[in-house]
Amino acid sequence: MDFFINSAYAQADAAAAPSGIFNFIFFGGFALIFYFLIWRPQSKRAKEHKDLMGSLNKGDEVMTNGGLLGKLAKVDDSYIVLQIADNVEIKMQKSSISAVLPKGTIKSI
Repeated sequence: MDFFINSAYAQADAAAAPSGIFNFIFFGGFALIFYFLIWRPQSKRAKEHKDLMGSLNKGDEVMTNGGLLGKLAKVDDSYIVLQIADNVEIKMQKSSISAVLPKGTIKSI
């Protein structure tokens, strides 16, 4: 007849509670996972993109983040002039370049 009365159970042993060392190891492992899966790959990608920005030269064929293909007509510190067709040039930020293409890619498309 205990439909309305909750059963009482004994409290768990105090030795079963996790120790401070376990918590330290747990958070240390979490920090390592965060470092190797998120922070390190992102900083590696940022370094590669910075190196790409430094290696841009006039005449390189590039692709922008928006998918435009073109040839660099002028390269400044912060901006580039991208020639996307004959007599059609656009000025863009240098950071919008996502990849440098092999020579002759634009003509082969």
